[in-house]
Amino acid sequence: MIVNGKPTRTIWLGDNGESVEIIDQTRLPHEYIVARLDTLADAERAIFDMQVRGAPLIGATAAYGMALAMRDDASDAGLENAYKVLYATRPTAVNLRWALDDLKGLLSSLPPDQRQAAAYARAAEICDQDVEICSSLGEHGRGVIEKIWNDKGKPERINVLTHCNAGWLATVDWGTALAPVYKAHDAGIPVHIWVDETRPRNQGASLTCWELGQHGVPHTLIVDNVGGHLMQHGMVDVVITGTDRTTAAGDVCNKIGTYLKALAAFDNDVPFYVGLPGPTIDWTIKDGVRDVPIEERDPGEVTRLVGLSDDGRIETVTISPKDSPAANFAFDVTPARLVTGLITERGVAEASEEGLAALYPEHQ
Repeated sequence: MIVNGKPTRTIWLGDNGESVEIIDQTRLPHEYIVARLDTLADAERAIFDMQVRGAPLIGATAAYGMALAMRDDASDAGLENAYKVLYATRPTAVNLRWALDDLKGLLSSLPPDQRQAAAYARAAEICDQDVEICSSLGEHGRGVIEKIWNDKGKPERINVLTHCNAGWLATVDWGTALAPVYKAHDAGIPVHIWVDETRPRNQGASLTCWELGQHGVPHTLIVDNVGGHLMQHGMVDVVITGTDRTTAAGDVCNKIGTYLKALAAFDNDVPFYVGLPGPTIDWTIKDGVRDVPIEERDPGEVTRLVGLSDDGRIETVTISPKDSPAANFAFDVTPARLVTGLITERGVAEASEEGLAALYPEHQ
């Protein structure tokens, strides 16, 4: 995608061929900083502290984290340790486990002296495959947006509501929920995006607005709780979100607050779509409410906010009484019955076991 007029990915191999460079997303939108990962510990911290986030990008970073670990210790013990350390960083995003299982399966079959080169090569492949998958997903989603626009008589703009950040910053490139938006915008369809701020970390306000602005896509920032009001007044044509894990039966786990958007969309007959690449589907479970582990993060993310002061300084402020406890559930699960369709790289599926099986028969 575009940053300051230049095509850019979220993660890439450094000039020395060993270190890994990322966009530090904790510094956006006020600072554009490239951070370098030199060790397994750097990759672990980048994922845990959310310098990188979004299920596909977490998986790509974990793959490169395994490569960095193999450079320093390619023994069987080093491989097991790297897997364990990276797996513990973010329990909800299934792409993390998928990438780690992929690398571990590959590297376990090789002698230690071949593991470093193989890990770097596979990590690069995972990144390229993610770009390909998200681009294809975007094309299928563009068709969804274009049909809605056509069915409404091609109005001056079509309003898409999204939640959290599921754009290219959440992947290696293109994005999941926003890939259809970028494809539609580039095709001349007049999309306008309602961007939920997405408390507590405000990924919508800080990340989605930033990347849409960089690409020139019209958008408006709203507080999380205004979506239902907009839907009641016919100001939302379609909701598209991403997902960190979707079950084999079509239940969707995504950033906290997604379930409430789905309920509002259902009540107002607004189509609710989810953009997801195949590796985000967890084929081992069916009941998302019961079986998906929900990450609970630092309560300080709820009680404190980071922003730009009027004099240009980036400051952190506390917004609650210091003795008030806070809870920080990072995700919720939207049942499949509330999902209009799942937009994948292979097409648009019904949110059901049968719908996903039709697109991914190899997993049945």
